Amino acid sequence: MFFHKHPYAPFIKDGTTKLIVGTLPPPRFSTGELLEKDVDFCYGSYYNSLWLFIDEIHQLGLRYDNSREAINERKQFLIKQKIGVCDIVESAEREKIDASDLGMKNIKLRDVIGYLKQSPKIDTLLFTGGNSKNGPEYFFRRHLKDYSKKLELVYNEVPRIHQFDLDERLIKTVSLTSGSGAANISISRLPLYKQFKAKNPKFNTFDFRVMQYREFF
Repeated sequence: MFFHKHPYAPFIKDGTTKLIVGTLPPPRFSTGELLEKDVDFCYGSYYNSLWLFIDEIHQLGLRYDNSREAINERKQFLIKQKIGVCDIVESAEREKIDASDLGMKNIKLRDVIGYLKQSPKIDTLLFTGGNSKNGPEYFFRRHLKDYSKKLELVYNEVPRIHQFDLDERLIKTVSLTSGSGAANISISRLPLYKQFKAKNPKFNTFDFRVMQYREFF
């Protein structure tokens, strides 16, 4: 059994208004066995693609390697944009050493609500995945029950938007399409994706995510 502990503490600075919430990075980030294009920071997996989307949206020209410069580029962007990162899973156990959310067992969650209470300017949570089992929204719903709260639906199309009240403060949640390759099949089935694909055969799942993420990043 592999004990998969999150390698990064939450990245939240004074003034943060949006918080990216995922689950766990691939196990190699916990064991230190990074690939050549991986960045040793939140969402640093080259194959997760979150930073590729952000790079495309803002034309940042980011580095994709194991260097300190690559880490600092991402930190500077987040601070400038007032975006933080606080994945909801602190640790889990795995029989198979992979990045599958479904493969996680004996899961320990972080107290995201506690971090929100310490950061009064945060008004938006950006889930890097929806409400499928062991996804970030799924876990956050479970987490909210500990505080006798639940999400209220605001918008029911992808990306779905909910909200909840925290100490008389309204916080919005946005369930973005996951940046993982596994989500490509579900994207290809979406009516909106099919519309764009019909108009432009070169339109792909990367373009779809960039279009979706642009509104929130």
